[in-house]
Amino acid sequence: MTPWPRTEPTAAHRAAYADARPRSFWLDEDLGGVTRPDPAPALVGEATTDLCIVGGGFTGLWAALHAKRDDPARDVVLLEGETCGFGGSGRNGGFCVASLTHGLHNGAARFADELATLERLGLQNHADLCADLEHHGIDCELEHTGELDVVLDPDRADWPAEDAELLRAHGHDVVVLDRDAAREHLNSPVVHGALWDRTGASLVHPGKLALGLRAAVLAAGVRVHEHTAVAELRETPDGIDAVCPQGRVHARGVVLGTNAFRPLVREIRRYVVPVYDYVLMTEPLTPEQRASIGWAGRQGMGDDQNQFHYFRLTADDRILWGGYDAVYRFGGPVGPEWDESDEVFARLSQQFFTAFPQLDGVRFSHRWGGAIDTCSRFSVFFGQTHGGRVTYAAGYTGLGVAATRFGARVALDLLDGRDTEATRLRYVREKPTPFPPEPLRAVGIAITRNRLAAEDRTGKRGRWLRTLDRLGLGFDS
Repeated sequence: MTPWPRTEPTAAHRAAYADARPRSFWLDEDLGGVTRPDPAPALVGEATTDLCIVGGGFTGLWAALHAKRDDPARDVVLLEGETCGFGGSGRNGGFCVASLTHGLHNGAARFADELATLERLGLQNHADLCADLEHHGIDCELEHTGELDVVLDPDRADWPAEDAELLRAHGHDVVVLDRDAAREHLNSPVVHGALWDRTGASLVHPGKLALGLRAAVLAAGVRVHEHTAVAELRETPDGIDAVCPQGRVHARGVVLGTNAFRPLVREIRRYVVPVYDYVLMTEPLTPEQRASIGWAGRQGMGDDQNQFHYFRLTADDRILWGGYDAVYRFGGPVGPEWDESDEVFARLSQQFFTAFPQLDGVRFSHRWGGAIDTCSRFSVFFGQTHGGRVTYAAGYTGLGVAATRFGARVALDLLDGRDTEATRLRYVREKPTPFPPEPLRAVGIAITRNRLAAEDRTGKRGRWLRTLDRLGLGFDS
């Protein structure tokens, strides 16, 4: 059962974040430790290129880097509506996890026949990502800490041992911790056990990663245009036109990495819903506060609930505390007006001080929100349109820091017609179950959120959730 209070947050909970900066810590030049370059010039007029990439987040940046590595002579143009890393790539928790399937259980449920291959490809992708960081000199505060999943419900204290068996079967180095051992790693009254996976799980500063990839892409000769939103794609006899407010790019092929933002390809709308996730970041802890919570291993952490939190330490010993609520609004709007939610921030603050009562008095320096490109299978999917001249990767569902590198590689291989081990997988060839249209979409998501919360309270998975399981539909933060 969930340990979180069902009472209303107090004035003190709200006061803790009242003065927080309403922006992502990772992209804050003053406090986040990142130096933002001047924006690349917006596109004005017409341009012609071999490859046009739409989206300057992780998927688009990795696709550009892969393309130039494959063929340095290939001309590549990258178009970004804001600045590189502005979207989910600069707003996430910085959990760089090898899994391509949103965890082994989800992978086993949906791709049991391919799980061994997907695990191997995911671990190789994680290792190659780390090698790329070194090769390009990208300092993004990479830490190989492993990931600690903590038990909040004492009635579920046996699940770490069950999960450990599956993880070990796939070559993971894991440690099962009972309540006392878990609290030695994280001194919190809500912790009743934990599972520490020490394979393929790292932490990064996502803002520094995005800007480091941007620098590497520019150094490779990619033409980058920021503040250049693409309004539509038009098929021409010999390629695709990406139409922008002040011009257009004519390309032989296009890779889309727009994810939660408005899709340029209609079919993506059936499979992706933009779900808002919110985050609080504390001020740096004092040495005494830091010692009071333990956490010597600095692992990235999550909990065992449907409405789960993710939390981690930064290089300067702040605590990032995010998740729990996954907010979908009718019609799936995405924009800066949705980046704040006092209701969610208040609940996150209340839950933070429930988890860490010894940190009473700590204030939050940053608060922010962002849209996650959620799909029903919780992992990236792929597609091709316009006679194969446009490919896309979308639907990472909040676990894309490492998976975007793999997604970009596959999208580029599909565009170029490469036959690879990855492109032959059912995981790549099949789409997730589509979400229904509005208003059924909003109603279904609201009911699902309600039933997930009920399961967290009671420990019982009701008929609605069991039905969705059978249909292959899901909703997650």
